[in-house]
Amino acid sequence: MSAMAFASLAIYTGALVFITIYCVLQFDLLYHYKKSKKQAAGASPGQDNAVKQKAVAQLALAGDDSGATAFPSAADMSMSEDERNKEYPFVTVQLPLYNEMYVTERLIDCIAQFDYPTDRFEIHVLDDSTDETQEVVRRKVEEYKAKGLQIEQVRRKERKGYKAGALKDGMEVARGEFMAIFDADFLPRPDFLKNTIPHFRDPEIGVVQTRWEHLNEDYSLITQLQALQLNVHFTVEQRGRMAGGMLLQFNGTAGVWRRKAIEDAGGWEADTLTEDFDLSIRAQLKGWKIKFLEEIGSPAELPVEMNALKSQQFRWMKGGAETAKKMLPVVWHSPLSRWKKFHATMHLLGSTIFLFVLTASIASVPLLYFLGELIAGGFNKNSFAYFMIGMLSIISIYYVANLQSEAQRKNEPFSKSVYRFILHFPLFLSLSMGMALHNSRAVLQGYLGKKSAFVRTPKFNILDKKQDSVKGKYMMRKLEWTTIGEGLLALYFLGAVALAFYVQNTTFLVFHLMLAFGYSTIFFYTLRHRSLG
Repeated sequence: MSAMAFASLAIYTGALVFITIYCVLQFDLLYHYKKSKKQAAGASPGQDNAVKQKAVAQLALAGDDSGATAFPSAADMSMSEDERNKEYPFVTVQLPLYNEMYVTERLIDCIAQFDYPTDRFEIHVLDDSTDETQEVVRRKVEEYKAKGLQIEQVRRKERKGYKAGALKDGMEVARGEFMAIFDADFLPRPDFLKNTIPHFRDPEIGVVQTRWEHLNEDYSLITQLQALQLNVHFTVEQRGRMAGGMLLQFNGTAGVWRRKAIEDAGGWEADTLTEDFDLSIRAQLKGWKIKFLEEIGSPAELPVEMNALKSQQFRWMKGGAETAKKMLPVVWHSPLSRWKKFHATMHLLGSTIFLFVLTASIASVPLLYFLGELIAGGFNKNSFAYFMIGMLSIISIYYVANLQSEAQRKNEPFSKSVYRFILHFPLFLSLSMGMALHNSRAVLQGYLGKKSAFVRTPKFNILDKKQDSVKGKYMMRKLEWTTIGEGLLALYFLGAVALAFYVQNTTFLVFHLMLAFGYSTIFFYTLRHRSLG
């Protein structure tokens, strides 16, 4: 057995071991998720999700003598409206913005419709914009001030610390005991505060996070596949971690923080691109809990073009690596159990999986060439079958999140949901693997400490297929070297398909076909969308 043959086998197998461990741990979250759902159904049989949530809210609204924040009693209707309003905790709604001229107006209009008592919340538009967005904000703030809303345009002299800096500086002028945060692309429902604030009756709750919904899921294949992935995080992962007592996360938007929890954890810090993930871990290690509400959805717009999606992925992946580098030592020196530390470690290393996907995919081509030699030396290629446990775990997780959970919310026929899943899941895997080079670059930069600006994900107020996605002002035209690399990798894996027939071994044929399709698609849409506008 040659050294090259052994090296290709060792590299491929090592990467596959990490990927499999990660997938099996995800299956553990699925176990906790299903157990939690079963317990919830057993505790209140015959109730649908909306009724259950109403019951929880009513329970939370009932007062106690614990000394915690007072909440109004839903049953006490003898009080005057003014008296009842005073019982609502004061909330500051923070809207961090940077050059969002296409979606800013609809965001402010939406937040202004909150049915929380108007004297018990304020809206702070944390506007770091340098373009026409400033004027849009100014007009909307004046409009709603005239209608009696407590709303301000908060501007800074220097955009220091990007979003984390805006939130940190915004707290200095905020009066709220609770801080509700929404990115520019979100459109929460009017009852958002009434559905979330009551959960803070539990004095250990530091954060309430709601599930993201998708305003434009059916716009294109790109948005449909994004929804497929996000649905997993906002069902199985978040609720599974909560049910299993693991560390979970605030997702940067569509949630509410207890001010005291932010301050106790050390406040917003701008040394990572995922300031939300970072603060979440620090707060939970201080003893605060995160409450995830799967039943409450907060609609948002998904990126509709490839370069916007890539910028979002780059920030999430690099920020995830930066947070892992920063917080892993803290987690392992914490009093958490070893199992919870292990789960938290794999959670923090979530973005790192793309490094292993890229490594396994590249190493699989020379391995294919040397496979005959390895088999002659006694290697059993059927050993790779053991790693199918990881694939089966992922299929199960995505099935539950996108059929059992999402299909119920959509009220669509089960047969249609199954057809959608069978069609989309392989495409999702292909395009996810096709993002491996781009995302691996982000992860490596995060671990190596290379600093970069917080690049916002442009949104264009594109909600249906009839709308034109071409918005020249925020389109990204810079050609990255990774785009050229994606084109070359598409050719590399097409060559691997030809190699399979040459050596008469189809062990990796489906794998290489999916990789070729994924990289080709990412390459094509990156160039196509770059040329628009």
